[in-house]
Amino acid sequence: MIGWQLTGAHAPLKLVELPDPQPGPGEIVVDPHATGLCHSDIGYQDGTLTGALGYLPIILGHEIAGTVSAIGAGVDGFRIGDRVAIKAGIETPGTRCNGGFATKVVSSAKFVVKIPDGLSFESAAVATDAGMTSYHAVIIVGQVGPGSRVGVVGLGGVGLFGAQIAAAVGAKVYTAEPNAEARAAAAEFEFERYASDVSELAGLELDVVVDFAGFGTTTAEAIKAVKPGGRVVQVGLGRSEATISITTLVINQVELVGSLGGTAEDLDAVLKLLSAGKIKPMISTMAFNEVPDGFQRLERGEVRGRLVALINT
Repeated sequence: MIGWQLTGAHAPLKLVELPDPQPGPGEIVVDPHATGLCHSDIGYQDGTLTGALGYLPIILGHEIAGTVSAIGAGVDGFRIGDRVAIKAGIETPGTRCNGGFATKVVSSAKFVVKIPDGLSFESAAVATDAGMTSYHAVIIVGQVGPGSRVGVVGLGGVGLFGAQIAAAVGAKVYTAEPNAEARAAAAEFEFERYASDVSELAGLELDVVVDFAGFGTTTAEAIKAVKPGGRVVQVGLGRSEATISITTLVINQVELVGSLGGTAEDLDAVLKLLSAGKIKPMISTMAFNEVPDGFQRLERGEVRGRLVALINT
């Protein structure tokens, strides 16, 4: 197999050839067809998140969709050739072990979910992290349902997923995004409002505000914007700390709760929403040999939606 390997913080990716992985008990080998690039991959390379990796050197890429090529002992429910996606997380390929910017990857079967017929590998790949994370934050933690009034802060790859998921279950969605290009790109989804700042959402009687940005001020303004007794779900980590009004939090009895990642069940739910056409990810693609350039494009802020590498195609 070949793959793009990170040897250490601040180091460029290195194309390496390694022995093909073999599945152990309870494991599955997947040949990736599409692997998404995430901002956390940039953090692994620039030193911000490098310490969270399982080991170095390591092949990155945790948003993986492809076909099953080998099955280990004790694995039921999968066959060679099955179209599958691998749930992203701190214990999964691309973080804990070699990931999907490679021609083969091995994963525990418990993280592997079948892809519905007709759904592209590119869409399935971005569902494994951005889709799953936003679904968990909006539906499971935020408890959003039909008729909910929801504020979504940040319309990047994850936030745009979250806004669409909320709308797909019948919620009224009000968004806040300072970047005019991002707001314009999201206009096709016809949400209730496209504000440039969270403060503009105050007074809308929002049941839930989901902050996919996390720049400190967004958290503080989300607490002010949500209605008394409402809930603020914190997902984004744009800043490590925030200064909030404890007075507003207490007097309005606002619930502030964090949300991280999701489950295989969340991923399955997102794949079904995608397959049914109820959500539509914004995706641009790159060739396998363009992965290092893709890292630079994402770091420069040139990517709208999600960027996906096409592999084994």
